[in-house]
Amino acid sequence: MSGALTIARREVGAYFQTPVGWVVLTAFLVLNGFFFSTMIGLYHYESLQLAASPWTTQEMNVNDYLVAPFFANTGVILLFLCPAVTMRLLAEDRRSGAFELLLTSPVSSAAIVLGKYLGAMGFVSVMLAGTMPCLGIVFWLGDPDPGVVAAGYLASWLLSGAFVSVGLLASAFTRSQVIALVVGFALLLLFWVLTWADPSSGEGVGAIIASLSMLNHLENLTRGLLHVEDLVYYASFISFFLFATWQRVESGRWA
Repeated sequence: MSGALTIARREVGAYFQTPVGWVVLTAFLVLNGFFFSTMIGLYHYESLQLAASPWTTQEMNVNDYLVAPFFANTGVILLFLCPAVTMRLLAEDRRSGAFELLLTSPVSSAAIVLGKYLGAMGFVSVMLAGTMPCLGIVFWLGDPDPGVVAAGYLASWLLSGAFVSVGLLASAFTRSQVIALVVGFALLLLFWVLTWADPSSGEGVGAIIASLSMLNHLENLTRGLLHVEDLVYYASFISFFLFATWQRVESGRWA
């Protein structure tokens, strides 16, 4: 475990020592802030419209109008940026020759994969922590449900974990960061849109395929609904791709 933590610390430091890490962090916070400010403006406009309509009984719930869409937008931004976070994890080591040194070091393949994964997740956690001032504004101006906010951050963190696990596997198969970026994004987009395979009847092969979509297991969490099947899905998804990456790294010892 100590070897994995050592690799994780090195990876987290590497993100803040390269332009890519700062560009990704800045892009995430700028995009997230832009969408949040847009939602605040829309919420203000619609609340004024409702206040000016004496015959309406509709109420604007800050959880439905601001908190849930905020985390939904965060998930979309992560979909595009997480492949940039993971593209260098193993691809750069393969290109520079550091991968062979890792394999000959007294660190197991599982520790290498876990360390890389934890390092990327540490950086992503910093990205997510940077969004807290936005939710702080919501608490200042309104009265959101803390449970919904906590569930939203859990959803974003689990979604990020799934994204990073896929990107790490893509990075394990190539020496090119660009190829790792493209393949990682393509796989993530595929798992994102699998929900389109769900037929109107909700039965058959299409429904089974749609159940593998990340989007199907995200919506409940962003609304503060913790379902066991959603948590099991993300845990299983992450475990599968980390196991596949471990096998890929282990195969390098026998190549």
